[in-house]
Amino acid sequence: MQLRPLSRFLLRWFASSLGLAVAAAILSTISYNRDLGVIVIAGLVLAIINTIIKPILVVLALPAVILTLGLFMIIINGLTVYIASRLYHPLHVTNFWAAVFAGVVIGLVNYLVSIVIRDIKAT
Repeated sequence: MQLRPLSRFLLRWFASSLGLAVAAAILSTISYNRDLGVIVIAGLVLAIINTIIKPILVVLALPAVILTLGLFMIIINGLTVYIASRLYHPLHVTNFWAAVFAGVVIGLVNYLVSIVIRDIKAT
């Protein structure tokens, strides 16, 4: 069963928000004033960036992605988090490398959410 585009976007929004909350809990370099609304809106901003800007970044960085056997995607994920923090100021990421680490955490959370959703769809 295929998810509709709106359902897929809402799932991406939820996973991004959850990933940001986990990253902020783990990393001291991310702050959001402990306001759940900031995490939800930042997750929305990140989901929009991942939907619109990230595919463009991947195409532009394709040679680097191929040369590093996909490891450059970690940098691209960090760049999307960094862009989100610059566009939405209540989410504060101290520097680019903190955003890269946050991108790794968010990527892991997204992966876990996708496994759970795939298992639910299978039953």
